[in-house]
Amino acid sequence: MKNSTFLKTLCFVTVLNGCATITAMPSADDPWENWNRDVLAFNDDLDNYFMKPVAEGYEWLMPSIAHRGVTNFFSNMDDVGVILNDLLQGKFLQTGEDTARFLLNSTAGLGGLFDIATEVDLLKHKEDFDQTLAVWGIPSGPYWVLPFFGPGSPRSFGGLIADNAMNPVNYVPMPLISVGLGLLNVVDIRANNLVLEKVATEAALDRYIFCVKPIYHNVIT
Repeated sequence: MKNSTFLKTLCFVTVLNGCATITAMPSADDPWENWNRDVLAFNDDLDNYFMKPVAEGYEWLMPSIAHRGVTNFFSNMDDVGVILNDLLQGKFLQTGEDTARFLLNSTAGLGGLFDIATEVDLLKHKEDFDQTLAVWGIPSGPYWVLPFFGPGSPRSFGGLIADNAMNPVNYVPMPLISVGLGLLNVVDIRANNLVLEKVATEAALDRYIFCVKPIYHNVIT
């Protein structure tokens, strides 16, 4: 797996911070809860002391139009993987819609910097290889939190490797540019989640239950 993917997933880990380490009895879908809480606390500390300050500085320095352009660009690159997963799931009508969306944003949208497709009702879909594996009948496995990579399941972490292979950013011929784009993507995603994180932190007594576990349950349903 290339460095850019490692950095991208690091952002997903650190969207939610501040979870306390609590000893709990394992449940059927979360047999490793004590491990998961400890790892989540480690990931949260990494976010508090590194990712979040960097994201806040990025948001403060970046003009809003440029910030939106960066977000749109990486969303457009992500649509390549969405299209491939559409095909693998047999969603052929959606494949055509997402292909049209990608082509329109890549041309009229100047490489994806502008989301022209949404303005003409070609809305973005969320498809990844984890969902594809689910369609193929492969079970998710138990809830699992990994250092740096964050919450998910054995299936979702396997899907992440395939999604990485589908992302055109990882095929930029100059490694430094590829890594730089990966870093930019991480910071941009983290900055986009600053407001959501604040709401979740204020609402939850135990954010492991309130915020993180629903990520897993939404994937497997």
